[in-house]
Amino acid sequence: MKNPIEIRPDEALEELTTFQRKLTHGFQNLLEMGDEIPTGVTPREVIYQEDKMTLYRYQPSTTAVQNPVPVLIVYALVNRPYMTDLQDNRSTVKGLLEAGMDVYLIDWGYPDRSDRYLGLDDYLNGYLDRCVDVICERHKRDAINLLGICQGGTFSLCYSAMHPEKVANLVTMVTPVDFQTPDNMLSAWVQHVDIDLVADTLGTIPGEMLNWTFLNLKPYRLIMQKYIDMVDVLEDKKQIDGFLRMEKWIFDSPDQAGEAYRQFLKDFYQQNKLINGGLVIGDYEVDLKNVTMPVLNVFATEDHLVPPDASKALKNVVGTKDYTEISFKGGHIGIYVSGRAQKEVPPSIGRWLDERT
Repeated sequence: MKNPIEIRPDEALEELTTFQRKLTHGFQNLLEMGDEIPTGVTPREVIYQEDKMTLYRYQPSTTAVQNPVPVLIVYALVNRPYMTDLQDNRSTVKGLLEAGMDVYLIDWGYPDRSDRYLGLDDYLNGYLDRCVDVICERHKRDAINLLGICQGGTFSLCYSAMHPEKVANLVTMVTPVDFQTPDNMLSAWVQHVDIDLVADTLGTIPGEMLNWTFLNLKPYRLIMQKYIDMVDVLEDKKQIDGFLRMEKWIFDSPDQAGEAYRQFLKDFYQQNKLINGGLVIGDYEVDLKNVTMPVLNVFATEDHLVPPDASKALKNVVGTKDYTEISFKGGHIGIYVSGRAQKEVPPSIGRWLDERT
């Protein structure tokens, strides 16, 4: 019986030689890269700081027609926001600037043990609200545009429901709204976790623990295969630079304030209150029917963290009559950094905002 897999010695030797050559050349390129991996590329200035939170403004584009209403990017607590400005040719921030937007961004910083009692009220009705006020004062406006990404999109939805008079237009990107769709693996896992036990025991939730959870949603692709594929890019310094920037972002996971972690997982994932009702943050009961400003919802069709149905649920729960959806063929990260995303997503957001200014 003939063996269906035939390995020719000459072909195996050639493949091994090629692999060794790539590896040797790649190590030399890695040595030449240096120790410092940048976190963001677009020039920016500090506008406001409070505790560990920093509000940045990016240097406006000098070639684009400027939209007079500033945009505030609200990112997630669980990752670092420089994913939006990873490289010169992979930067959502740069794309928005080139589309004529005046771009601000909140960096939540790195919580420590002293922040364990910070809750969602502190983040949304405290830090975020004061940042909005600072921007409104700088631009002499009553309301600004919000662009919320992932968990930051959920925060932006809640904020817009609690303070609709301060939000002119709302853009959500890869934002979970219905946290219990059948294809949401992360949600399925969370249902079986004793959140109170975790928060009470740890106080501040280690970022490494959360990061390990996210990686294990696609363990083969995110933990093994990418390092095998890395050999094929080691000879190209630009590709190595992109790979290292991405790796730094993936493992640069801030710890989480225990109380904010507790409320987000219990109220959103376990009880799905954003859809079902009964969500209370501080002195406000969050009702998405109060989101009456124009809404643009951008989702990724191959998103494993925020399945499309989890995001598209927004259409049926907001109070606005001006609701628009944009689907992007890609994944949760690709919507920020892929070449196609750079050509499609920021310009589309810019046009949509311009039409409503």
